Amino acid sequence: MLVAALTGGIATGKSVVARILGEKGCYIQNADLLAHELMSPGGEIWRELVRHFGQSILKNDQEIDRKKLGAIIFRDKAERDYLNSLTHPPIMEKVRQTIRKLEEEGGYDIYITEAALVIEAGFHQFYDRLILTHCRLEIQVERLCRRDGISPEQALEKIRSQFPAEEKIPLAHYLIDTSGSLEETIEQTEQVYLNLYQDLFLKKSGLL
Repeated sequence: MLVAALTGGIATGKSVVARILGEKGCYIQNADLLAHELMSPGGEIWRELVRHFGQSILKNDQEIDRKKLGAIIFRDKAERDYLNSLTHPPIMEKVRQTIRKLEEEGGYDIYITEAALVIEAGFHQFYDRLILTHCRLEIQVERLCRRDGISPEQALEKIRSQFPAEEKIPLAHYLIDTSGSLEETIEQTEQVYLNLYQDLFLKKSGLL
């Protein structure tokens, strides 16, 4: 099985690309959903986050208010690093468990982790292939403002909390520029899908 990661900055179209690849038959595992599960009320990470940040990050139902937590970590690199150090190792362990299970069952040829911070976390070398979505900054800002209902200044603050695309592009095996139309994004994604199957053949042949 080929093991790949789909990454890219916030609001650069990862979810769209993941949906297309999933429809093609790839197994998609969303790291953000894994993080949400890890932060469920009463769990070890939930308790540590409440101890560290206080009760103010909780909703009435004791779920972590991700908007409140996000407002803290996007403004404070030390707090962001703390959160990442707490959540990234167990997320990667769940990724490894999923891959082992899929390989035992034999139902998929291509596994993909969809995650924003693969490179920032230093996990990109774990994967056979790295797919990176990117787009022009003005489009990224516009998408983020529309999606989250925030100002351009707030959008830029979030974007700048992640590595710039210029630092990520040299590390990627495949690039998908989502600046254009949906049709153009689909076309690029379908080509990447074909390339991943070629990579799978190389891996099976011992050439990857």
